[in-house]
Order: sequence, then C-alpha cells, then structure tokens
Amino acid sequence: MAKKQKKTPAVKKCSGLSDNVEILSAGEVLENPITETLRKNYMPYAMSVIVSRALPEIDGLKPSHRKLLYTMYEMGLLKGAKTKSANIVGQTMRLNPHGDQAIYETMVRLARGNESLLVPFIDSKGNFGKAYSRDMAYAASRYTEAKLENICEEMFRDIDYDTVDFVDNYDSTRKEPTLLPTTFPNILTNNTLGIAVGMASSICSFNLEEVCKTTIAIINDSEHNIKDTLLAPDFSGGGIILYDQSDIDGVYNTGRGSIKVRSKWNYIKEYNIIEVTEIPQTTTIEAIMDKVADLVKQGKIKEISDMRDETDLNGLKIAFDLKRGQDPEKLMNKLFKLTPLEDSFSANFNVLIAGAPRVIGIKELIQEWIAFRTDCVKRRTFYNLNLKKNRLHLVKGLEYILMDIDKAIDIVRNTEDDKEVVPNLMIGFGIDEVQAEYVAEIRLRQLNKNYILKRIEEKDNLIKEIAELEGILKSDKKIKKIIVSELENVIKKYGQPRKSEILYESTVSDVDNEEEVIPSYPVNIFVTQQGYVKKITPQSLRMSGEHKLKADDYIVQHIETTNDVELMFFTNKQHVYKCKANVFEDTKTSVMGEYAPAKLGMEDGEEIVKLVYTKDYKGFVMFCFDNGKVTKVPLSSYETKQNRKKLINAYTDKATLVDIIFGTENVDVAFISSVNRALVVNTSQISEKTTKNSIGIQVQTLKKNQTVKIVKVADEETFANISKYKTKNIPAAGSFIREDDVVEQLNL
Repeated sequence: MAKKQKKTPAVKKCSGLSDNVEILSAGEVLENPITETLRKNYMPYAMSVIVSRALPEIDGLKPSHRKLLYTMYEMGLLKGAKTKSANIVGQTMRLNPHGDQAIYETMVRLARGNESLLVPFIDSKGNFGKAYSRDMAYAASRYTEAKLENICEEMFRDIDYDTVDFVDNYDSTRKEPTLLPTTFPNILTNNTLGIAVGMASSICSFNLEEVCKTTIAIINDSEHNIKDTLLAPDFSGGGIILYDQSDIDGVYNTGRGSIKVRSKWNYIKEYNIIEVTEIPQTTTIEAIMDKVADLVKQGKIKEISDMRDETDLNGLKIAFDLKRGQDPEKLMNKLFKLTPLEDSFSANFNVLIAGAPRVIGIKELIQEWIAFRTDCVKRRTFYNLNLKKNRLHLVKGLEYILMDIDKAIDIVRNTEDDKEVVPNLMIGFGIDEVQAEYVAEIRLRQLNKNYILKRIEEKDNLIKEIAELEGILKSDKKIKKIIVSELENVIKKYGQPRKSEILYESTVSDVDNEEEVIPSYPVNIFVTQQGYVKKITPQSLRMSGEHKLKADDYIVQHIETTNDVELMFFTNKQHVYKCKANVFEDTKTSVMGEYAPAKLGMEDGEEIVKLVYTKDYKGFVMFCFDNGKVTKVPLSSYETKQNRKKLINAYTDKATLVDIIFGTENVDVAFISSVNRALVVNTSQISEKTTKNSIGIQVQTLKKNQTVKIVKVADEETFANISKYKTKNIPAAGSFIREDDVVEQLNL
C-alpha cells in the first residue's frame, strides 16, 4: 500500500526589518538574509531619494524646484502679473505629488524676498521670511503673491524647440521636462543643499558674471586657469570671505573643501556701538545672539553691556553696546573665534550627471554644463532645420500650382467626393500627399497669383536658412560661438557686483579666550634723551614735583594719549619697535622710569630717535635727512597682520637722519640749514612713498658742504614773519633768517 504524502504547507512571507523571516503556516520558520531584505525594500527607496529628490542636476535644480518653476512658466507668470501663491502651489500639485506646505516652502526659498539665493527665480510680494532669521516666519500662501523673475527667460529659453526631454507626470496626465535648458551655469550661481541616503550635496554660490566669464574662457581655452576669472564664492548674504589658497584649491579641484566666511561690521564711536550688518550664509541672527548670551553668562565675554536685534525693512542689523573703554577690534576678534559670526561653508559638489551622482571640481562641472548646453543648441538647431525643410517642401508644392491655377480649381470643382480632392491634385500636378493637402486647405480668396508668388518668394530665404542651420550642426566652432554669445547676453542683462568681499590675508589674531581687553584711560608719556620712558596718569602728574633724571639726561618728548594706544619707537638703526602703552607701568615723576632699549630688546648701541603713537594707523611720518631730502611714508605701511614687535628697514640709511615728523593732518614744517637759511614747507606739498626705505624727494636745496641741521613744526610762535620763509614750489633754498623774525629759541 502506497504511503500517503504530507501536504506542503503554504508560505507567508514577512519582510519586516526587525524579523527578516519567512513564516510557514505549519509553524516552521526559515531565516531570510538581511541583505536580501535591504536589496528588495531599502535600495529602491534610497535610489529614489538620490535620483529624484535630494541632489541637483546639471541645470542646477532639484525635481521639486523644476516642477514648481515649470508650472509657473505654464501659467504664463513669466510675462504676466503676479498671482496668489496658493494658486501656484495648487497648480504645482499636478506635477509634484507632495503636500501644499512642502511645495510652498520650496517656493519661499526660491523667492527674492527670502534672500536665500544669490540669483532668485521668483519675484515675490508679501512676507516670505528671511533666510538669515530663524524666527521671522513667512506668511501663509493665501497672503503672498509671486511671478517669475526676468532671468527665468534664460532658464526656459527654447524649451518649446525640443531642447530637452519631456516625460509623463506621476499620473500620466501631463508632460514635464527632465531638465531646463538654462543658457548659463545655474548650478554654480545659487547655493544648493541636499541630504540623500548615504550621501549629500552642498554647493556654494558664485557671482553670475564671474561664472559666465569663466565658462566663456574655458570654451575658448580648455587649459584656462579658473582662479583668474572665478575669484571666490559669492553669497547672497554678503559677508567677508577669508581667502585661503589651499581651501580654494580644494574646492575648485576636487569639489570638496571649506570656505571661511566672516560677518561684516562697523563701529559707531559716537554711541560706542558695534553694528553687524552681514552674517555668514550658514547661520542666523538668533544663533549668534544665543551664543553671545551664553558667553556673557559664562563670563568669557565681559566687554558687552547689551545687545539687540535691530533688523528692519532696511536689512539685517545686530547691535552690541560696549562698556566704556573697550577695544571694538579686539572684541570682534574674540567673537569671531567663539561665535558663528565667523563660520565655515562646507562645500560638497555632488551633482547628478546623466542620472548618476558624482563629486566633481568646478572646472569639470563647467565642462559638463558646456556639453549639456551644446546638446541643447544642437537639438534646437535640428528642430528649426526640420521646420524649415517642411516649409520648403510645401512652398515647392505651390510652384506647381502657379503653372496652372485654373487647372487646380477645375480639379477641385470636378471632384465628386471630398476624399478624392487630395489624390486628384497629386495626380494632376505630380505632388505628394503633404503638398496636396496644403494646397487643398488654401481658401478660395487666397488662390491668386500674388498670394502664391509671395509664398514662393520664401523659397530662396528658406534655402539659405537651411544651409546655415546645417552648417551649425556640422561645426562645433559655430555652436561654441552661439553659447558664448548667449553667455555674454546674460552678463550684459543680469550681471551684478559681488556681494561678498574677499580678504586675501586673514586678520585673525591669536587672542586668548581669557585675555582681558586693555583698559583705556588718559596717560602722559615722557621719553628722555637716553631712552628712559615714564607713563604717568594726569592725576599723579598734578600731584608730583620735578622729574627725576640722570645728571646728563633730559626729556625730549612729552605725549598726552591713552593707555591702549600702539607705541612705535623709531631708532637710529632704521628699526621700529612696537608695543602697547600698557606694557609700561604707571609711575610717578619721582622715579627714573623704565629703560626702553632693554625692555624692547634693542641692539647694542641702538638709540630712540622718535616715539610715534597711534590707534588706527592713520596719518604719516616724515623722515628728514641732512642732505635736504624727505621721505613721507603713510603710517599704515607699518601696520602688520601678525603681532610683530620689530620691523626692520623702517627708513633709508643712505643719509643721516635729522628728525622724524609725525602727523595726522597737514602742517607747516621748517627746514633750517647750516648757513641759517630757513624754508617752511607744508606737508601736503610732499608726496607719499609706498616704499618705507625710499631715499625720498629733495625739499631744501643745499650748496657744497651745507647740511640741514634743524627740522621742526613751524607756526607763528616759531617765526614772527613765517610767510617770508614759505614757498609754493620745492625744492627751494629758503631765505636767510633775520634775528627779529625768530620768536622761540632755535639753537642757531
């Protein structure tokens, strides 16, 4: 007797990520590899996010952006008036199967009012929020209006000429473009951020004019160095880019890197306020203020008494009220180091090229766009060529009708059935069906010789145009010329100056977080002939007696200034030593003071010639030599980015120095020679030299064995008749000094 077989139980599959099993109805369990579940369930989702949602394509748009802009284009919003944003969102849902809120958020970011994009695509009306503020929310779509910006003409140019492919929308009721045939590299002119599955994209924006010029240069020369025309990123929020060659090279060559961006600020001395007017693209007003508030609570920032968000219709503004006597420059350096007032934009040029994600450098990205645009121009040319050929074919059919119009009329009149008209015309004139159909559709009132002759006149023009179009298709050079012409037109119509400034040398100083700001209060600084320095407060000076000095020493300079100024000691060895005034201790007249050469580390035999003080490096110094020459150097030439204590070659050693004159405004200076000739010259008559150790220009002319022995600022207290010694033109010898003209003791 045959053994009865056991029935195989039915299998029920369960693809949950937590179980990854196949459950049999009989209770048996078979393990299913998790890799198989990931392949079937997770990979399709991941690929959909990468290819159809998060990453931009070569036209610079994500699918959500493209669907929205194309909907607005179809609604006639490129030329028409603005319409309610809610209407646009509703129409876009026919292409984008997402909720209205998601579509409206996309629309907000593309709008000019939001200030997210360097080249906005949507002309907005109403409150669209601000990209630089977390709390300034946009109004609902029923309250705002929008239309396309004029630059969208370049995005949609020739889209109806088969320049790009069209596909069905999600329910196959409409067609939508897979790309937009943009006439400029939009992929580089607007910043784009996208997070996909396992990868992301972060593209910084560049100035439209610079991008177009760079593209033109690459078209003309594939070996073009893009750094010559594409200077640095340019952000919609402005700010200052701290240019670092290695960072820029990384972004330009590999598509990955980091760009440091610093806020733009100014100090209002009258109110002792710092105003921040531009911030990095990657932060917000609220993030900055929250961080500053935390630092103040922790005691790391003690210089700020209050801060406010003063953003209004005029734009962004954050105000910091400073405590009395604080240094705004030093405070901002500290804030740059500790807060998002200085931030980095992490670039990751991950773009979909032919449907596949690629991280590429800027030059390669521009070359990919050129290839894309070349294809668009070819497709447009081919489309126009077919139109011209079809039109020429119809016009040639009319030539046969011209031979015998009466015959054509007779054929139509004697044909019994409408369906037979076209075949009879084909037989009667030897033309094809398309030509016969065209002739048959001509109205009776148009069937005259003038009408037909005008149509036939098109023939020569059509033949010429067809030849030109065929020549374009055969010539890469002509296609490149067309692309260049379109880019030049974009520059002319839409080019704008840079918004972000470029700082090629970073001024960030290594400020210790715990370092206190130098207090500012009035002081008197005395310098003696032998190099001793005393710093005395006005109160102490009033209560003190005579200065204590060495027997053969005397005071050569007395300066009234503040404790936080920069002191610059010029020496007889053409060096200048720099330090803050607070380096010297407050003292009294009853002490000898501090020996500056030892404190500043001067060389053996080095002596102080002149002490100059400044806070902002404004003004000039004049080096006056015994040969009558003068070198006038702007004080800013001695300003350094690093905290350097000693500068060499402060002035020339080609002649003997008589004196150094420092001034912030133009004054009269007297030059007195060894033969008692005096010449009074205004400092405005002496041109500045950019090179510190220049030999200068001749001011006082001297005869053999004559020298300049005295140089000093001159006024009515120096000469009773000062106009006698002035001159309009230099060089000059000056006039001999009369005893009754001398007011003060000049040691002649």
